[in-house]
Amino acid sequence: MKLSTVSLLALSAAAVNARFVEQHETNQVVLADVEEQLYLIELAPGKTQWVTEEEKWELRRNGQNFMDITATQQLGQLMSTQAKKEPKFPAKPTLQKDLAPMIKNLSKDKMKENLEKFTSFHTRYYKSDYGKQSSEWLLKKVQSIIEDSGADKYGVHAEHFKHPWGQNSVIATVPGLENSTVVVGAHQDSINLFLPSIFSAPGADDDGSGTVTILEAFRVLLSSKDVIKGKAQNTVEFHWYSAEEGGLLGSQAIFSEYEKTGRDVKAMLQQDMTGYVQGTLDAGKEESVGVITDFVNPALTEFIKEIVTEYCEIPYIETKCGYACSDHASASKAGYPSAFVIESDFADSDKKIHTSDDTIKYLSFDHMLQHARLTLGLVYELAFAKL
Repeated sequence: MKLSTVSLLALSAAAVNARFVEQHETNQVVLADVEEQLYLIELAPGKTQWVTEEEKWELRRNGQNFMDITATQQLGQLMSTQAKKEPKFPAKPTLQKDLAPMIKNLSKDKMKENLEKFTSFHTRYYKSDYGKQSSEWLLKKVQSIIEDSGADKYGVHAEHFKHPWGQNSVIATVPGLENSTVVVGAHQDSINLFLPSIFSAPGADDDGSGTVTILEAFRVLLSSKDVIKGKAQNTVEFHWYSAEEGGLLGSQAIFSEYEKTGRDVKAMLQQDMTGYVQGTLDAGKEESVGVITDFVNPALTEFIKEIVTEYCEIPYIETKCGYACSDHASASKAGYPSAFVIESDFADSDKKIHTSDDTIKYLSFDHMLQHARLTLGLVYELAFAKL
């Protein structure tokens, strides 16, 4: 049942003003009078408007993507004043011999174990204590992977990129011979768009699936001695963004900082929703990787198609998702080449996201394994490429 904005506001106000608290709510951050604060959002390039918090969620419920640029209005302005040399991506993959044994080590069981833990938080809403706790768990997990591989002895490290709302982003850095950087990203937060501060949001597919997919690719990448010893041509970073659901807030903060400090990001790939395939099968279509073709870098996207063809066991399908549909948009706005892949044709993707029913039982770890193969193949090939 779809409720009107007025009904939702009334229910939200009643929930906030009620004097009883459910057991699972004790860790929540419930903000009163959020409707009085205004946020500047960008719905399309150059198209902005001021909205309340509830109006943000109503736009999301209606399928409207946007960037909340309230704190990042300068993002992309340096790009317009500085000429940047476009990277030259390889025509074809060339490191099949190195990657073959690494790809065999990708583990569905590890992804399942990590996703079971990640979805055990009542929500990963970026303003909640649960969101903060899940981010702290994620950082410790990334750091344990680094330590277990021995990569910490060579300067590989992970840390929080701190944000004022509580849930911090996570950045893992694998130094290379040069500061030129290849980024792989996913967003760690989840949201229930009905009442974000109260209702559960396991976020198994959106974007727990992407989070554990790139986490597994990161684990296997660190099995390469050349990589952890800094012999790759380029530096590699793995990002787990906070507050994507709030309007790409975490990734905007990071790429704003990168733009200001002159970071040389050669490529950025976003993995947002990698586990749901039933919609494709129900539509009578072949299981595939969805490669987004709008608002992305064409050259990087073409190379990603080559990576899917070479390292995945399923084909790709071209699809579109609109402006600001995930964190790659923040990289693009800062002037960095970015791309985005998703679990299927966008029309067949998971419809249970942003609800309490976005759970593991609907996901395919075989499909997530294909996205992990893609991620590992791309980041390893680009790590050693002259871009």
